[in-house]
Amino acid sequence: MKYVLANSTKLFLTAVFTLVNFVVFAQEEPAKAGSSAQELADKLANPVASLISVPLQNNLSYGIGPFNGSKYTLNIQPVIPFKLSDNLNLITRYILPVVDQQDITGENTHEFGLSDATVTAFFAPKTKGIIFGFGPAFLVPTATEKFLGTEKFGVGPSVLVMHQGKGLSVGFIANQIWSVAGNEDRADFNSFYTQIFLSHSYKSGASLGVNAEITQNWEANTTLISLNPSIGAVTKLGDQVVQFAVMPLIPIVGHHEIRPDWGLRAVVAFVFPGS
Repeated sequence: MKYVLANSTKLFLTAVFTLVNFVVFAQEEPAKAGSSAQELADKLANPVASLISVPLQNNLSYGIGPFNGSKYTLNIQPVIPFKLSDNLNLITRYILPVVDQQDITGENTHEFGLSDATVTAFFAPKTKGIIFGFGPAFLVPTATEKFLGTEKFGVGPSVLVMHQGKGLSVGFIANQIWSVAGNEDRADFNSFYTQIFLSHSYKSGASLGVNAEITQNWEANTTLISLNPSIGAVTKLGDQVVQFAVMPLIPIVGHHEIRPDWGLRAVVAFVFPGS
């Protein structure tokens, strides 16, 4: 297991270079992405779009904490919508993290396994102009290692507000989760998360954007803020519609025990527009 992180890093960097090539290809050959490429890019920028997708978000961070640790996280993030009525959808979003980390909890330590899952359900009325969604968010203790999870079950509210026009998406998504049950010997969970985003898509399905992610741990009184510019593209692998995106993760604010020196993210999202 001691070489798992190193191998993950090599695979991650290989994937990044591959994704960049796909992005360039999509920009040069827009017809390959199909006539609805920009429409799909806009829908994927909308967290409550009625669109089934399965993003695989790869995150790599270095220089974490006093032991200069490194961490690779694969977030498996399916989005599944349900039509409740002609004017109301329920958008369910799931995040299941697989974590491989080195020198985070101590020098020469290593943890690998599942972390806690987050499940969010947005009730999203069909509106024009301003798009919004609201609903519950749940923290589910699925961690397979003590140091990878909270051993707590949590719940709280989530909200999305955004404006979207053709080619332009701007808004924010946020949740606040409190622990309500679980191992009494572990610290309570009380955390706020928000992502503020802006993106612009093109006819080819390519997109440029930037987002800011803010995490506030109220129990530990720590704040982590990163700024993340991105480049992406919608294209096809055979008959399968896929979105690729890459972005540096630039830390802006954070305590030295949790703030990485730098990070990188690569996303592969499998899209099912006909569902």
